[in-house]
Amino acid sequence: MVPARVRARRGADRLRRSRAHQAAFHLWARLRQVSTPGKTAARVQNAQRGARVAILRARWNDEITRALAQGAVQAALAADAKVEEFEVAGSFELPPAVAMLARTGRFDAVVPLGCLIRGETAHFDVLAHAVARSLAELAASFPVAIPFGVLTCETIEQARARSSPDHNVGAEAMAAALELVALRHAMASSTERASRSAATARPRSTRTKRRRSPGSR
Repeated sequence: MVPARVRARRGADRLRRSRAHQAAFHLWARLRQVSTPGKTAARVQNAQRGARVAILRARWNDEITRALAQGAVQAALAADAKVEEFEVAGSFELPPAVAMLARTGRFDAVVPLGCLIRGETAHFDVLAHAVARSLAELAASFPVAIPFGVLTCETIEQARARSSPDHNVGAEAMAAALELVALRHAMASSTERASRSAATARPRSTRTKRRRSPGSR
């Protein structure tokens, strides 16, 4: 009698050899490849080329947000993405504008950029929490890449340090958005191939039954 552990191992081996399991395995292999630094596949890089990206800038703290937008544009152009730029009054207006742009279906990513600097009242805390929560909800709701590109700083010096050419949060937000775009393309492509494989593969039991049918060849 074959031990249960041996039977389980044999069953796992059969599953591993099945086409459906191979398709699922390759899907997760690609996802790991996308998220592993230094090991981005060529097809992921190709997905970033031609990506349609909207940069949405809040004009409040204009000096800082212009620098953020400049970094984001440079990062997008370096990846051969197509960029359109939009503006709103302040960071509080970013979430509704992001939603409007995402609903158009014209963009693979919408990159909101803003800057909040603490003042003497609780206004900073109220805005920072409201903007962060709203953008997070939008990012989880739309099939569009929506990163977080809003600075929340104690001083203007901190904001300048994070919008400089050496450390630019706008460029970082754009890079994160393009990575999400590539991830979505990789998942869609893998799912499509897995569906085609499942549709064309005939169950073994069906093939056996057909061979045993009288008069069949």
